[in-house]
Amino acid sequence: MPREIASIPLLAHRIRHYFTRSTPHESCREALLRQEERCRERARIARELHDTLLQGLLSASLQLQVAEGWLPPDSPAKPLLSRVRNLMRKGIDEGRAALEGLRSTGLPATSLEQALANFHEELPPPDRARLRIAKMGSPKPVDPAVLDQIYLITREALLNALRHSQATRIEAEIAYSPRKLRITVRDNGTGIEPQLLHSGRKAHWGLTVMRERAANIGAHLRIRTRPKAGTELDLSLRSST
Repeated sequence: MPREIASIPLLAHRIRHYFTRSTPHESCREALLRQEERCRERARIARELHDTLLQGLLSASLQLQVAEGWLPPDSPAKPLLSRVRNLMRKGIDEGRAALEGLRSTGLPATSLEQALANFHEELPPPDRARLRIAKMGSPKPVDPAVLDQIYLITREALLNALRHSQATRIEAEIAYSPRKLRITVRDNGTGIEPQLLHSGRKAHWGLTVMRERAANIGAHLRIRTRPKAGTELDLSLRSST
């Protein structure tokens, strides 16, 4: 009798768990809601940085331009002001690129290949001509939050190749297999210097962020490169199904 009484709370707990557990559809919906909340927060931060830091730099740059115009052509201060303005312009351009990444809503489509196709269409014609996107295998369901990180890693790799590699051909290949999702980004450009591959450019965190994103979702990231012989990035993730 005591054993039967002791089992009642356990039975009640199991009944409650059965009726309150999330279905796969509900879990997917919850993941999408969390992803949307992260996107809204990124957009809010981007707006604040645009309205404060970036606008302040733009205003200061315009003031320097006016001051430079007031100086006589032979003024020894004129080259210095010109150099400062060039540095500020570079900082503004890099700030805009960072804001573009923050404002990105991550995965804007229903699949990785569709998101990359949208990214491809947004490129200027010369860059669009250099980039080819291919898919192999049948797509498998992936958690939306994980897929968002995969897209951001792939997008960063493509932007790096487009901006820095001087490549004439860039390929992004999405390969689905029963147990793995694999993304390969390769180019025929100048490659990455070993020191840059190890520690990245000063004040640039693209490679570091890609590695952190991959680690956070349990993916394996490998980069193979040789100077003047191109670069290949390989991202692989085991399927949960």
